[in-house]
Amino acid sequence: MKRLLLLLLMAAGMAWAAEEGDKPEDGKLETWKIANFALLAIGLGYMIAKNLPPFFRSRTNEIQQGIAEAQQIKRDAEKRAAATDAKVAALGQEIEKFRTESREEMQRESERIRQETARQITRLQQQAQLDIESAAKTARRELRNYAAGLSVELAEQRIRGRLDATSESAILDWFVADLKREGSNN
Repeated sequence: MKRLLLLLLMAAGMAWAAEEGDKPEDGKLETWKIANFALLAIGLGYMIAKNLPPFFRSRTNEIQQGIAEAQQIKRDAEKRAAATDAKVAALGQEIEKFRTESREEMQRESERIRQETARQITRLQQQAQLDIESAAKTARRELRNYAAGLSVELAEQRIRGRLDATSESAILDWFVADLKREGSNN
């Protein structure tokens, strides 16, 4: 680049010197102009031929590398997109699988609860039956005790109503005699 600039400055200086100098004849001036132009054209051509092909090659390489990188990025992006699509598709299947498993789990849990409830009801019924039977036995026993108490009271009232002093003495004698007999048997 520096050479090109230097060459341009030299050509411009020569062209200026040719125009500003002593004004020679028109033919000589014309020859100098052609020579200056030819020198300028040759210098520019040399500089262009020397510098532009490497510039274009490096630019072409940069562009090709950019294209290759872009293609690689595109392939990577497509792979990631395909992987994401596969995950999304699998996610739908997993969601459906989860729903199915959840339904089955709910049915199993519902059946377990139903069975547990039936067992609890049966156990409570058995317990209630036992409680009822126990209460009935207790009530019967209390009723018997009450009835026995009433019978004893009634018998006592009847006996007291019929008992006089002579009957009482005879019963007492009979009781003492019975005790003596039992004492002698032992």
